[in-house]
Amino acid sequence: MSQPLRIREVELHRLAIPMRVAFEHAAATRRVADPIVLRLVAEAPHTDLAGCGETLARGYVTGETVESVCQDVERLFLPLLLQFRPASFPAALEFIDALPFEREGRCVNAARAAVELALLDLAGRAFRRRAADASGWMGLAGFGAPGCLGKARYSGVVIGRGALKCAALVGIQRAWGLRDFKLKVAIPGWEQRLAVAGRALRSAIRRGRCTFRVDANGGWSVEDVTAAIPLIESAGVCAIEQPLSPADDDRLTQLATRTRCDLVADESLVTAEDARRLIESGGVQVFNLRIAKVGGLLPALRLAQLAIAAGRDVQLGCLVGETSILTAAGLAFLEACPRVRFLEGAFGRFLLQRDVVRRPISIAYGGTPRAQPGFGLGVEPDTALLQQAADGTGAAVFRF
Repeated sequence: MSQPLRIREVELHRLAIPMRVAFEHAAATRRVADPIVLRLVAEAPHTDLAGCGETLARGYVTGETVESVCQDVERLFLPLLLQFRPASFPAALEFIDALPFEREGRCVNAARAAVELALLDLAGRAFRRRAADASGWMGLAGFGAPGCLGKARYSGVVIGRGALKCAALVGIQRAWGLRDFKLKVAIPGWEQRLAVAGRALRSAIRRGRCTFRVDANGGWSVEDVTAAIPLIESAGVCAIEQPLSPADDDRLTQLATRTRCDLVADESLVTAEDARRLIESGGVQVFNLRIAKVGGLLPALRLAQLAIAAGRDVQLGCLVGETSILTAAGLAFLEACPRVRFLEGAFGRFLLQRDVVRRPISIAYGGTPRAQPGFGLGVEPDTALLQQAADGTGAAVFRF
């Protein structure tokens, strides 16, 4: 490339996408997805290039909101984007890796993720590199293509208020070849859904062809979990995700001795400091990494390396309502990470009434992930689709 890559325009899209099924857990109920998409347009002579990143704000996880993410992009990250002018992919990664995770002592991981992914997508297209190639520059031992793309499988979800509907939806997902399932607990009716799913999956679990885990989203006390453990274990559950509030992390080691289920950290795991603390204290066997939660693809890969080196398992999670842009970032993670135990996401048009890319990504038969072709993140967001999915506030456009 004869001239450095520069950005001439930034578009910030706030979306509101109706969901086909309401999602309920202990921290929230969602009927409309609210992703935030950042689109970066390159300056001449590279005006045919644009990169997109996506994030979702979850106040109960990082303390961020849609409004705070938009403000942080404008006030913290836009001045930094003015300085983005790499002449090579490694130079772009050096800039991206230095993006801040805090603003005035406040976590900005969700905002950072949108900026990081958009820059990775743009730089990958400009320098003809895949986003997963970043793992080589990062020097992560054992990481790199093809990663675990050929082994990982997307999970199914146990939903449905009534017993018949719940059993039918589990059966449909089993017929689609899915082998890992997850149920939200610590919400009304979870015991009934646990019993229904447990019966539907029992034979496959016993034969080692299926796994079943539950997620409390920090909605239980130690006493609640202790009381629920016999019921959970009798249903064949192998892992309990975020059983306690992050404020009770010091109780996890003790709790782990009371169950044969593995404990999974999610809301308790936002930063590298959290990861080191959880490793040191013990109790947690699985780290749930969600790209928007931890600040982007690069920090997610570093946390995965930290977990694997410490003998922990990795779960690549998702945030309810992700479009194919974040799903593509997850595929880049899989292309670089050597192993994951559980995989979530790629619900695509099964969950959302519309997507914002020309070729949406959805769970294929058997839950097998498929690498996206091309460079960057490998998906093609459509500006018309972004406009159709807008929340009504209109895109914020910043020109340099």
